[in-house]
Amino acid sequence: MAGSAAVEPAAVDVSLPDAQPAPLAPAFKYTAVERATIGIAVLAAIAAARVAEPFLVPVVVGILLSYTLRPAVSALERLHLPRFAGAAMVIALLFSLVSAAAWGLRDDFSAAIAELPNAARKLRLVAAESARDSQSTMTHVKAAAAELDRAAAEATGKSGSLPPPAPAISGVASQVQGFLAAQSSKALLVISEILVAFLLAFFLLAAGDTFRRKVAHLAGASLARRRVTVEALNEIDSQIQSYMVTLLISNVLIALAVWGGLALLGVSNPGMWGAIVGLLHVIPYAGPVIGAIAVGIGTLLDSGSVSTAFAAMGMIFGIAMLIGVGFTTWMQGRACRMNAVAAFVGVLFFGWLWGGWGLLLGMPLLAVLKSIADRVDGMHMVSEMLSP
Repeated sequence: MAGSAAVEPAAVDVSLPDAQPAPLAPAFKYTAVERATIGIAVLAAIAAARVAEPFLVPVVVGILLSYTLRPAVSALERLHLPRFAGAAMVIALLFSLVSAAAWGLRDDFSAAIAELPNAARKLRLVAAESARDSQSTMTHVKAAAAELDRAAAEATGKSGSLPPPAPAISGVASQVQGFLAAQSSKALLVISEILVAFLLAFFLLAAGDTFRRKVAHLAGASLARRRVTVEALNEIDSQIQSYMVTLLISNVLIALAVWGGLALLGVSNPGMWGAIVGLLHVIPYAGPVIGAIAVGIGTLLDSGSVSTAFAAMGMIFGIAMLIGVGFTTWMQGRACRMNAVAAFVGVLFFGWLWGGWGLLLGMPLLAVLKSIADRVDGMHMVSEMLSP
């Protein structure tokens, strides 16, 4: 009874969304031994996170997904629907929407895969014509080197015959098949991780505020410490929801805009390219560039027109600047004020740590880190680095 009574203040404070962060305390003065110990601990944590990627990525995705879907489940609970049923309904609806979108684009993807042989043939013809029409600088350099070899051989009295040419590279088809097999296995792994994340998000949503109460209870017996913990949880909740909703809206708008623009340009399979660009935009900074290059290459192989390819690339960059930089930056700036340089370096770090998943999860994880650092005395330096 004593333990449950002590948790009640935290449960009441959870409903205070307007609570202000506690003032920062002066930074701790660590000794050299303490700094070395902290450095070793951080390096050990990074190494453990890299090794445990298959376990940590679904867990982090599931937690972020539960934070994003919490308002919908809470709204259904206010309508007297049991939380377990509400969580199941929201997860099922989200999974159905994703599956319906993938099913709706299946024809475009099938048509694009069917055009791969023609695209490869066009690429081969373009490369052969380019090699036939003009000699490259490297060809002239090799010819000059061959003449020098003959001159040196004649001067020394050795045979001036050239070594036999290296055999042509073969087995390209087998290499492509191996690459596709490896990518297929990676795709299956990603799908399994997403399914595990959905399952974890369902359990967290069904549990309600139980997890938050436990975290507040573990913060300590002091009511002030529990209040600071609840304030941090509330801010993390708000920032993650704002970030994910903004990301969803901006990516859908970008996908629809690219779809319409490529359809006006007469590009084949505009829906598929719109979906690809929208998905790639979840990767900060690099996503729009990769999407524009992919669409440019696809448009060039499809139409054979360099001007159309550059027009498609320019249109994607314009849409990314207008929606991705303008709208998304404005919305995220209101949700989480963060130093742009530190955010960029942090996203690069998480990308190195977890690859594509790290690029996707970098920004919300940095927002969580900043919310915690703003309220922990010993993390004042981290808070200062992430602040604008």
